[in-house]
Order: sequence, then C-alpha cells, then structure tokens
Amino acid sequence: MVQATAELSAQNDSDSGVPERIGKYEIIKDLGQGSSGRVFLSHDPYYGRDVAIKVYSVEGDEDEKKAKVTRKMFFNEAQMMGRLLHPNILPIYDAGEENGGYYVVTEPVHGARTLAAYCRPDNLLRTDDVVEIIFKCAKALHYAHSRGVVHRDVKPGNIMLTLDNDVRIIDFGIALVTDSDVSRIEGIAGSPSYMSPEQVQSAEITSRSDIYSLGVVMYELLTGFRPFRGADLGKLLHQIVYATPPPMHTLREDISEALEHVTAVALQKDPEQRFPTGAEFAAALTGIHKDLRNQNERIDQQQQFDLLRKLSFFHDFSHSEIWEILRASDWRDYSDGAEIFREGELDDRFYVIVGGKVTVQSGRRTVGVLGPGDCFGETSYVDGARRTTTIVASGEVTLVRISSTLLEQASSDCQLRFNKVFLRSMIERLQGVEPASDSV
Repeated sequence: MVQATAELSAQNDSDSGVPERIGKYEIIKDLGQGSSGRVFLSHDPYYGRDVAIKVYSVEGDEDEKKAKVTRKMFFNEAQMMGRLLHPNILPIYDAGEENGGYYVVTEPVHGARTLAAYCRPDNLLRTDDVVEIIFKCAKALHYAHSRGVVHRDVKPGNIMLTLDNDVRIIDFGIALVTDSDVSRIEGIAGSPSYMSPEQVQSAEITSRSDIYSLGVVMYELLTGFRPFRGADLGKLLHQIVYATPPPMHTLREDISEALEHVTAVALQKDPEQRFPTGAEFAAALTGIHKDLRNQNERIDQQQQFDLLRKLSFFHDFSHSEIWEILRASDWRDYSDGAEIFREGELDDRFYVIVGGKVTVQSGRRTVGVLGPGDCFGETSYVDGARRTTTIVASGEVTLVRISSTLLEQASSDCQLRFNKVFLRSMIERLQGVEPASDSV
C-alpha cells in the first residue's frame, strides 16, 4: 500500500468541490457516490492511463463504530491489490491513505452498468445471457476462493456488465481472507436479501456462502424477483433460513426444468448440499447455455425467415429456397450516414434491404433512393468488377448481405430463382419502373 504525499482535499475546485489531485492521480471528474465511497475518474501520469478512484472518508465521523468498519473495509480492499488477477474481477492497482481519507485505485469501466438494472420483470435479459453472466461469475468466484478470498457480498449491485457484455465482480470491502484477521468484519455483514442462511445465523462462512448468494442473483436476473421478500428485516431473515422460494417457472414461463434445478441446488439451505465449488456451478451451466444458444439461434433464424418472406424480392421463392438464401447470407445494421460500400471497391456480395432506406450516389450526386425489398450490388456477378456507385444509409437500415460465392453452393433451382428475380429487378430499375416496396 502506498502512502500518498499530496493532501487528499488540496486544491479543490471552487465550484464542484472535486479535488484536483488525489495522491499522484489527476482528477478528471466525479462519477458519483458508490456503495462504500465516492468514485472519481482520474488519470495516472506514471502509467499514462485512466483509472477510477474510490475514496473512503472517515474523517469527522461522529460514529466511531461506523468509522472503524469503514477503515476495515478499506484495508480489506487494499489487501486485494495484486492478489486477484482475473478477467472477471475488477483489478485493484493501488491503495493509499492521507489526511484521514482512504482510497483504492481500480480499472475504470466506461459505460458499465451493474446488474441491478436488469432485475425488474419489465427489463430482463435473455435467459442465455443470464446463464453466461452467472457462468463467468462462478468461475471468477472459484478463482477468488482458490486464493483464500470469500467475497461475502455477492449481489447485482456488485457485478458490473461492460459495454461489450463482459462481467466484473467489484467491492471486496467485507471479504473474508484466509490467514488474515487484521481487517475482519465480525458478525452479520452483507446485503440482507442476498445473505446465505449461515450468514443470517452468524455461523461459519465458507466459499459456499458465495455460491448461495450467486444463486440468489441468478434467480432474480431470471425472474425479476428475489427468492425471499419479507415485510420487514426479521421476516426476510426468517424466510432465508426456513422458507422455500416460489418455483421460477411460475414467474417466467420460458425457464427450463434444467435451469430451475441448477438454481435450486445453489440455493440449498445446507451448504453441503450446494455446489461445492464455483467451478462445479459453472460446469452445471455449460450444457444449459449451449442448448439455450442453439434454441435462440433457431428463433432468430425463424424471425429472419419471416421478414424475408414479406419482402417483394422473395415472393416467388419457395420456403426451402429462402432457407438456402439465409445460409448464404448475413445480416447487418447500419446507422444513418454509414457507407455500405464505396465506388471503386471490390466486393463479392449483393444486398437486399430488409428495413430502412439507402441513397445511391455517383460521384457526389445522389442518383436514387432504395427501400425495403429493393436490391443492389449487381456488379458482384462479374469477377473483378468494381463498384460503380456509393451506397449510403439514409437513417437506420437493415440489410441482408448475400455472398455470390456461397450462393454458388446452393441448389440449381435456388440459383435460377435468384438470378431471375435479381435480373428482373435490375431491368425495372434501368427502365425507370418504380420497384415495389414493402413495409416491414
């Protein structure tokens, strides 16, 4: 742990009260109040990187007991520095103390949200996404447990989901660390709704307590409800120890029996009846995740088929021929103003518009506008031919990109049908006939 030399509160901005520096770190902006301290986006001039700094303040706290707990939480997190290096655990780079204030320095996760945002029945994630998140969390907790660390406060608010849908477990402030009692917080500690029965009863806490808490998170992410809900704290804690949660399929119809079983194992009252390790919890989710992904891929493909079936371009195609086209294509979304391809480029794909519109440009002049059901990119039929126009998205647009190379592997009937429709569309455009346009 580094003892900082600059004053924590020195050179405050006169308007915002945000310090200009904390230790060696230059403050960029205030990110707000976290669960255990105020968080700032900062810059590390030594490594030339942005960091996040969480500041614990105990100076002037009239409640000495509370101040003591806060100091212990800081020392707990400081102990994690360099101890837990896992892609799904937020790394702690540095820790410091000065002027009655304590701080830890972590990786900044720009644009991330905690899983608390996805615990409402009207804002749930897809079941396969939930399974993947819990899988990563279980693996990360297994890693922490193998290094003698029990988190003890696993909850949606302590799990961050990044912009690229990756996971970071945060806030080890009340963690139990093997062979270290210097900062141990005794008694009941944690967030009541996610406590294991042994936490509630102040019994011995092991890594299986984290397994239980992760099971609660999984239940809530899948259903939008916590497994136990009491009118007051006493009733809630009584339910955690003695009650059985409502079956998940009564709260969300698409919960499979296998998924319900895995969650139930994690939520067993007796620690010995739960998954013994995070690795085994993760292993139990592997097959479920594969089945869910396959199922969702089939659903997605069916939705794509239904959209293509409505487009004028595919009215003459049989069901089997449309499926062949789907296998030879991919789907892309473009934002307003995005170039789909540029004049002079080589490309073996041609395109059918599913939704939205595109403008056709020659040089700097717009020569046409195409909409749903229209196709373009006919030069892909000629090997080595370059694009003669530039196509730009006009608003949000969804396209099917069909590879001429992959289409050659389709059946002869499908290829003939495609050639006929494609050539008819080109002839209509050359003759100045307004092609049919569908609203999807």
